[in-house]
Amino acid sequence: MKKTIAWILALAMLSTSAMALAENTPPQMPQGENGQPPEMPNGQKPGNPPDGGMGGPGGQSGKPDSYDAVTTVSTDTEISGETIESTGKDENALLVADGTTTVTNSTIVRDSDESTGGDQSSFYGVGAAVLTTGGTISISDSTMTTDAKGGAGVFAYGNGVAMVSNTTISTTQDTSGGIHVAGGGTLYARDLTVTTKGESSAAIRSDRGSGTMVVDGGTYVAQGVGSPAVYVTADITIHEASLAATGSEALCLEGLNSVRLYDCDLTGNMADLDQNDNTWTVILYQSMSGDSEVGEGRFEMEGGSLVSGNGGIFYTTNTESEFVLSNVEISADNSEYFLRCTGNANQRGWGQSGANGADCAFTAINQKMDGDVIWDSISNLDLYVTQGSVLTGAVVDDESCAGNGGSGTANVTIDADSKWVVTGDSTLTNLACEGEIVDAAGNAVSVVGTDGAVYVQGDSEYTVTVGNYAETCDLTGAGEITGWDASVMPM
Repeated sequence: MKKTIAWILALAMLSTSAMALAENTPPQMPQGENGQPPEMPNGQKPGNPPDGGMGGPGGQSGKPDSYDAVTTVSTDTEISGETIESTGKDENALLVADGTTTVTNSTIVRDSDESTGGDQSSFYGVGAAVLTTGGTISISDSTMTTDAKGGAGVFAYGNGVAMVSNTTISTTQDTSGGIHVAGGGTLYARDLTVTTKGESSAAIRSDRGSGTMVVDGGTYVAQGVGSPAVYVTADITIHEASLAATGSEALCLEGLNSVRLYDCDLTGNMADLDQNDNTWTVILYQSMSGDSEVGEGRFEMEGGSLVSGNGGIFYTTNTESEFVLSNVEISADNSEYFLRCTGNANQRGWGQSGANGADCAFTAINQKMDGDVIWDSISNLDLYVTQGSVLTGAVVDDESCAGNGGSGTANVTIDADSKWVVTGDSTLTNLACEGEIVDAAGNAVSVVGTDGAVYVQGDSEYTVTVGNYAETCDLTGAGEITGWDASVMPM
């Protein structure tokens, strides 16, 4: 990454070292066609990944030739004070194919014991209570309930646009997200109350083919196993919302997608599972399912709070990723780590074992961070501690998922206003510090080179071992907060 190259230039490393860094590029994954609304061959994908479970490689499910719906709209229509009820197998209660539809003060019910859910529901909206595939639907002051597999609340696919406000959405069964986009759909939500109970049923959900979501206000709760509050395979912006997962990680982002959270309260409570090599609260990764285009994922969070009920905080593996965190109140009673940037031994097959590391840039802006930062030699990590941030923890090289190893790096930059409180012996590649490096008692921590050079002589019991040390910082690779823009919400 350019940040690693900047390090090399700043520290005048030898060309052989630069070559070693260049060789440690992230693993190349098969390219998909997920940037456009997918037109996929028939066939079922085995092991469709749950939102929080994320599966392995498999086949693909074809787009339906047509949809079954109780009410289909293709011209400008107004619906007010009505009840639309669907009980058929894999049908929609309301389908908007074209035109502009306005729904107010209405009740939409989807109830079926025969529906199948699965990929066609996840990718194309089959069986959702409300589906728009080509028109615009505006819903306000209404109620939606579903009790059917694949029974999403509101689903926008392809050229469809959904605008939903002051509405309550409740879903019960699996593959039933609250609000959902896929295939390039667009959805705007304001002040919703959303509750989901099934597996693979994120309260805010996206899937294959990406899309755009903007959420302003509201409460979103996902209660199912493998159902995060937010599942990101799209471009998603959320402002002043309460987001909670009671049986899963808080947020999952896959591949070349992005999420921005502004003044939100985000909570996760993921269980320890045998198929995982660790437990996390927020994950940026690349599975091999084909659900998301390969590329750099971006997580941005400003203000608000992040609560972890179990496991580590931030985990990235088998992908390129960027995190930017600013002034977030983080609470984690049983945190295994603050940040883990490593390969994985996940049983669902996230890349080739020993070659599935992460390439991550993490920027902290006026941010308090408690917990270890873990990296390995098949990954590249650039950590920027800036503008009054404090990191309390150790930087640990953990090779347990690195196979035969590689030439990966961990680079830490601390500006003049920031501090690293070291809680254990640490190992990293490049350290640049204009701020403080002390232990919890305020004692200076020794910084020594891998060649035995003593850069800083401290009196702490802890030592930081580095390949290179600099007393000046280069922050050109640090990330920035985009900031909430109310104009992106059209209602």
